[in-house]
Amino acid sequence: MPRIAPADAPYPPEIATALARTMPPGVAPLVLFRTMARNPRVFGKMFAGGLLDKGTLSLRQREVVIDRTTARLGAEYEWGVHIAFFAEKVGFDAEEIAATVHGPARAPCWSAEEQALLAAVDDLVDRRTIGNETWIRLAAHFDEAQILEVIALAGYYHTISFLCRALDLPLEAYGARFPAPPLLG
Repeated sequence: MPRIAPADAPYPPEIATALARTMPPGVAPLVLFRTMARNPRVFGKMFAGGLLDKGTLSLRQREVVIDRTTARLGAEYEWGVHIAFFAEKVGFDAEEIAATVHGPARAPCWSAEEQALLAAVDDLVDRRTIGNETWIRLAAHFDEAQILEVIALAGYYHTISFLCRALDLPLEAYGARFPAPPLLG
């Protein structure tokens, strides 16, 4: 059981509208969203600052950042939802999905630009900054607006990861599970 029970329908109009706009047709609102609905102010701020719209990064680039951030922070709930909703859409194969959780930033399954994104997330998670070498790699592939979006996405999903873990949210039935670590041979 989560530490705070998710809200049940009917939702206040502003929350119902946000949920309808965010969720695919026929899919129930996420446990995370329903739990955050217990505090309409925070819910509204979360959706207003959620970076859910189309930004300066491609959907695949966004998912690299989001999936790596949530995986590195142990937020299987959020990682699993994103893998379920977006992995196929952005063309992730099984190796790439596993590498978001267990692979190094320079794993050969990623392009050079994706490796730079992964390195940026790893730096932000591990050091709360982006090191010079990583910055140079990132700047070789992305402009200033895109780099700002990378940092903001990692920060936002750091917060989402905190929420998922602190609230002890149950995994969505359709959500992916973290893959087992590779066997060391």
